Amino acid sequence: MSYKIAFISLGCAKNLVNTEQMMALCRDAGHTVTGDPDGADVAVLNTCGFIESAKSEAIDSILELAALKQEGKLNKLLVAGCLSQRYPDDIRAELPEVDGLLGTGSYTDVVSAVERVMAGERPEYFGDIHHTGEDGPRWVTTPPWTAYLKIAEGCSNGCAFCVIPKLRGKYRSRPMASLLAEAEGLARRGVKELIVIAQDITRYGLDLKDGTTLAKLLPELCKLDFHWIRLHYLYPEAVTDELIEVIAREKKIVHYLDIPIQHANDGILKAMRRRSTRAEIEALFAKLRAAMPDVVIRTSLICGLPGEGEAEFEELCGFLREQKLQRAGVFQFSPEEGTLAAAMDNQVEPEVAERRVELVVDLQSRMMDQYNEDRLGTCMEVLCEGFDAEAGCYAGRTYADSVDIDGRVLFTAAGLVPAGEFVNVRITGVSGGDLTGEVEE
Repeated sequence: MSYKIAFISLGCAKNLVNTEQMMALCRDAGHTVTGDPDGADVAVLNTCGFIESAKSEAIDSILELAALKQEGKLNKLLVAGCLSQRYPDDIRAELPEVDGLLGTGSYTDVVSAVERVMAGERPEYFGDIHHTGEDGPRWVTTPPWTAYLKIAEGCSNGCAFCVIPKLRGKYRSRPMASLLAEAEGLARRGVKELIVIAQDITRYGLDLKDGTTLAKLLPELCKLDFHWIRLHYLYPEAVTDELIEVIAREKKIVHYLDIPIQHANDGILKAMRRRSTRAEIEALFAKLRAAMPDVVIRTSLICGLPGEGEAEFEELCGFLREQKLQRAGVFQFSPEEGTLAAAMDNQVEPEVAERRVELVVDLQSRMMDQYNEDRLGTCMEVLCEGFDAEAGCYAGRTYADSVDIDGRVLFTAAGLVPAGEFVNVRITGVSGGDLTGEVEE
């Protein structure tokens, strides 16, 4: 029996890769795969359950799909991913509209789950989160010119605020041969921008104990027919001199490095169970800038961790003013049950933490404005992502802009610019945080 199966993916790019794996498994089993749940036999919702906002989004999505079921436009609903892994009892008790569950150790059981739920059962699969199938086929859903390559699953870093190791298991690298075969397939399909992802790509290969490292993987990826190779995320304490040398040397690796530091006060960093001090972070940034003067550094920051007083917060702001990081994601501390930080003394009032986030966002927006101002009059390589009808011009990204999280370049051209093509754009202005310009003929 063939079914129409709709897939919806929430959360991070790593989650999207798991969704793409499930889609390929269902396709290969003879089912019809779609992104529209209206009229589907089964909807598979792959959820995030990392922080409060992600949980709320997942629950809202479940309720929207439940409404479709109520209207007779959807037959069955399977919920997969981090929310299922973290709150199976709550889902069973409070969301009876959900017909089956798949934990993060059971993405490869999706075909069986679909067939069982359509047979009237309420399947639940919760496999071993420390040993999962990562090397199967994928149905790549990103635009033809961009794709993700997930090089490892899980995390063993044990940060005090983070629940991911409990949801995704210990860190485990994929074999290099498997990664290169997958990357070669992506290159053959015409992918121009390969985005290398994992919870922590800097520790790639260390668990394999066979000499494999990120610094050895990257030159092999650079031999393939990509134009850009982008790296997410590099943990500061694991960035070696060898890795810096490889990134600086290899022309395809863009000088955009996503390095989550979370804070700059040594006491808060220690409480977070991070492995770097402020001085070590500053030394790393100096080293990166010396090796790559055009490097754009993106980071993640948390405001409001227990114990963060005004002095600690002001130190963070001072650090940001000095470092002038061009990109930052700023998050309010979320006391997640099961984490060390949730049980710490000296919890910061949520409204205080929220205000601190606003202050850092404001401070960082000025840094980003300055970065944009400094681009005026320069010529930058831009990956065209198509014509933006609303803006009335083309839209694309420079090396300094990653997918869905950074700014864009809005540009005009005398002729047609196909999506997925690289063009040189003379930057002439700034509009709402985006750069504007025109193609240099």
